[in-house]
Amino acid sequence: MIHWENITDSTIKMILSRLIAIAFITFLTFTANLLFPSAALADSNYSLAALPIVKDIFAGTAPDNLGVNDDHLTACPESPNCVVSQNGDESHSIAPIPYHTDMATAKETLLKVLSVVPRTEIVEETDNYIRTQSTSRIMGFIDDAEFYFPADEQVIHIRSASRLGESDLGVNRRRLEQIRLALADLNV
Repeated sequence: MIHWENITDSTIKMILSRLIAIAFITFLTFTANLLFPSAALADSNYSLAALPIVKDIFAGTAPDNLGVNDDHLTACPESPNCVVSQNGDESHSIAPIPYHTDMATAKETLLKVLSVVPRTEIVEETDNYIRTQSTSRIMGFIDDAEFYFPADEQVIHIRSASRLGESDLGVNRRRLEQIRLALADLNV
């Protein structure tokens, strides 16, 4: 829900500057496609995020509250672009991923699965925690995902959230569910 009374002039200026940037980038893209149509069609990894101005606008910065605190991942904000398996409300909750092997095998298998998730890189790894960044193909939005292996449970607690925006159209939930299915297919 948008609280119109909280919108300031600086918020409007920020939104307008981003809309102008998007319009400009769209214009550049269409112009490039008209001038060099075969180059855009031949490259299946073609992305507006390759342009530096787009990358800077839509990447955002990593939140400083990520990680495990008191055996819990960070709770989701009110925006619907986040899911978490620990203490999530109805709209943000997702089940943890159970495993039936030892923790080291489950973690090793998860790392292999993450290595083939498109446009995803592992940015932090400890004995019981993994954090990744996934970049959207077209605009370069970044989502942060976390995987926590508590010592006293045979589950992987999970969290994934978009850095920017209000809605992710369910992308974070779908990505984690695909990872869950891949681990199940590998009998973890």
